[in-house]
Amino acid sequence: MLEPFILIPGRTSRQGTTLNEGKLKQDYLRETSTVLANPDDCRRLGLNAGQRVRLKSAHGEAEAVVEPAKPGELPPGVLFMAYGDTSSRLMGADTHGTGMPDSKGIDVTLEILRPMLQ
Repeated sequence: MLEPFILIPGRTSRQGTTLNEGKLKQDYLRETSTVLANPDDCRRLGLNAGQRVRLKSAHGEAEAVVEPAKPGELPPGVLFMAYGDTSSRLMGADTHGTGMPDSKGIDVTLEILRPMLQ
């Protein structure tokens, strides 16, 4: 099942500060990605903290781990991810070499990656 969202990549400090402090210092070292979602979206889709998802845009796709944002931080239908290798795979053009997208809102679809039954 694919769900449409808008992804907002944002600059963060290497100390691990994001919208919800969802990306920690060790995440940068391990090159993993955390995407923050509205708690209502998480409940509606049955997403739990730590659930792996695939994000797809017109420019590429990437996998990430979901963490619920704090209530009131993100409107429904919006995801937040620290700017980095994963979010850059979903972008088209950068602005004059700054590494930030032309528009901070990227249309993506979210696919829940369920563990395979054994």
